[in-house]
Amino acid sequence: MKHATGLRLAGLALGAAVLAAPGIAEAQGNLTLYCTVQEEWCRAMVQAFEKKTGIKVAMTRKSSGELYAQVKAESANPKGDIWWGGTGDPHLQAAEEGLTEEYTSAMNKELHPWAIKQWEQSKKRTVGVYAGALGYGFNTKQIAEKKLAEPKCWSDLLDPKLKDEVQVADPNSSGTSYTMLATMVQLMGEEKGFDYLKKLHKNINQYTKSGAAPAKATSLGETTIGITFQHDLVTFVVQGAPIKVVAPCEGTGYEIGSMSLIKGAKNMKEAKTWYDWALTAEAQTIGGQAKAYQVPSNRNAKAPPQAPDFSKIKFIEYDFAKYGSSAERRRLLSKWDAEVKNLPK
Repeated sequence: MKHATGLRLAGLALGAAVLAAPGIAEAQGNLTLYCTVQEEWCRAMVQAFEKKTGIKVAMTRKSSGELYAQVKAESANPKGDIWWGGTGDPHLQAAEEGLTEEYTSAMNKELHPWAIKQWEQSKKRTVGVYAGALGYGFNTKQIAEKKLAEPKCWSDLLDPKLKDEVQVADPNSSGTSYTMLATMVQLMGEEKGFDYLKKLHKNINQYTKSGAAPAKATSLGETTIGITFQHDLVTFVVQGAPIKVVAPCEGTGYEIGSMSLIKGAKNMKEAKTWYDWALTAEAQTIGGQAKAYQVPSNRNAKAPPQAPDFSKIKFIEYDFAKYGSSAERRRLLSKWDAEVKNLPK
């Protein structure tokens, strides 16, 4: 199994300097933000941006798949100006379909190569703002009480003893879960990947709308195991939840959380101001303060100490260009609906 060459994030010399993006100054105006990270982080970003620029922000928070569908539905008369955060696949699909705008930020020179690669693959229509590793977590109390073995690999989740003990989101609404679907296809091959998902289906208690929801359910003991991005689980670990986070032994996929300007935005000047600011080290430190534990894309932004250690995770060579394409995404989701979602338990 090869490790992802573009994701060498351990041991980076991350400076403590806080940099101001060129062109950001006191301004007035309005901005409609579509946000696809946790609510607390969205609100912290909005407050900091309004204070920094004087621009008033109206914010809508939804999961990645939902916001992609909204941007597409509104394309003839856009309501939003900028889409910030969420898995890169739907951003890449929106770029391919011409739903987003080309832009070159002066901040690009401060970004990690994996963030710029996202921008290049999308023909300048989306850029990486953070990275996060896929995995799962289990409730240690539930595992002990039910006398279950601690899972370490993807294959362990197929244990018949885990029937109705595993939770994951629906990939149609969740970018997190689509990343899992695409990961299994790349990790195992399409036939074996779908065979895995069919077997896993027997152990799923609920397909949630939001990708982060299984992390909360695991923290509360509502499910024994939650499949999601590892940083979403860390949020609850830091709060004292009895969760152990697992980077599966076979290898795993990852996301490049992204940002896109919505084509036809009514407040494009203000949207570009947000775009430039959101790529600064100053703005990217807000995630850790808001208890979000992704790895930031600005080389000068220090990752939160609680963030997953990417040097200890076995990554696959995730093909963002292929699995973020409109045709492949639609094909895989349609196949999952037909072959997995409606299977009997």
